[in-house]
Amino acid sequence: MKTLAALAIAAATTLGMAGCQTYDHHDHYAAGAYIDGYYDDFYGPFDAGYWGDDGVFMYRGADHQFHRDDAGHFRKDAATGYHPAHVPMMRPDNGDHHG
Repeated sequence: MKTLAALAIAAATTLGMAGCQTYDHHDHYAAGAYIDGYYDDFYGPFDAGYWGDDGVFMYRGADHQFHRDDAGHFRKDAATGYHPAHVPMMRPDNGDHHG
């Protein structure tokens, strides 16, 4: 019975941690969930991003740096020429969330 209880606690702990924020000490970025939006492929491939506090999308490009999308190539709503994008949410973890 103790073994079953220990396994149940271990499984609950593992599942609970699956949604937690992770931290990459090498790149100094915090990451968590996903963001759904729309993208027109203007900047080419990117691997992560987030919506800034001012509503502008910040994306991490091939150079592993964050860039502001002031031109509106990322959107929260569907539009002609844009496709759905399921993006890993990632922000610099240094307090500077605007590049």
